[in-house]
Amino acid sequence: MFKRKKAAALNEKARKLQDRGDLDGAIPLYREAAALDTSWATPLYNLGLLFKTMRDWERSLDCNQRATRLDAGNEAAWWNLGIAASALGRWDVARAAWRGYGIVVPDGDGPVDFPCGVCPIRLDPDGNAEVVWARRIDPARAVLASIPFPESGHRWKDVVLNDGEPIGYRKLDGRDVPVFNALARLEPSPFATFVARVAVPPDAAPVAKLTEMAEEAGACAEDWSTSIQVLCKACSEGRPHEEHDVAPPPEDGVHFVALAARDRSHAEGILSAWEAAEDGVRVDSLDDV
Repeated sequence: MFKRKKAAALNEKARKLQDRGDLDGAIPLYREAAALDTSWATPLYNLGLLFKTMRDWERSLDCNQRATRLDAGNEAAWWNLGIAASALGRWDVARAAWRGYGIVVPDGDGPVDFPCGVCPIRLDPDGNAEVVWARRIDPARAVLASIPFPESGHRWKDVVLNDGEPIGYRKLDGRDVPVFNALARLEPSPFATFVARVAVPPDAAPVAKLTEMAEEAGACAEDWSTSIQVLCKACSEGRPHEEHDVAPPPEDGVHFVALAARDRSHAEGILSAWEAAEDGVRVDSLDDV
């Protein structure tokens, strides 16, 4: 009882230091608490969480493994173990972690194949915090399905490591779906991002046609002039209200369209075919971003 009480005091002191951003000060206190009471999983879990914050995946994996050995019911430790193992490509450990959490994932030797649906992913959570749509290929990995702004450092079809805590919600087919923060880019996309300045008729139907033609060509196109929502922080990390509307089509008919393509030639071919097929469409410029 005395050891647990002293360990709890050290753990609490470490937690307060961590909350203030003093990670270097918190680490030895968590370690001291864990060494003092070797049957208590909490300081090890907290240390694993701290190392996740630092993107120190090896030490996060080690701490969460030790925490789950002491407390098999610690769901958060299992989840963070799965994240760390996925970051390191330790697929045997990742499978064990998801199963420890209660997810029945299939057997295998390589990456976990367990699609988890479509969700929004927040890129660069501590910076621009852009939210894009993605396809989750397992509990901790997602493939970007939207074309991110170039400032994000990401591209269409990047594979990212995602956290498991919902930070906000977005609507999909009338239901709320959670937003997860991206933690790292695991696999860079082979696609480049281009932005075209185009003039289209007022109804903007040709832009919808462009998205279809891009998809048929193995690429992606999005009308950034009408599809972008700028949200306040409270709505971005909560549930956006109706005041945050998507922009209407530009009155002058000039749109800025993003394309994800293999290279400039690929992008130019898509735009040329679209321009030839749609009356009233004019491509004014194409920039490689």
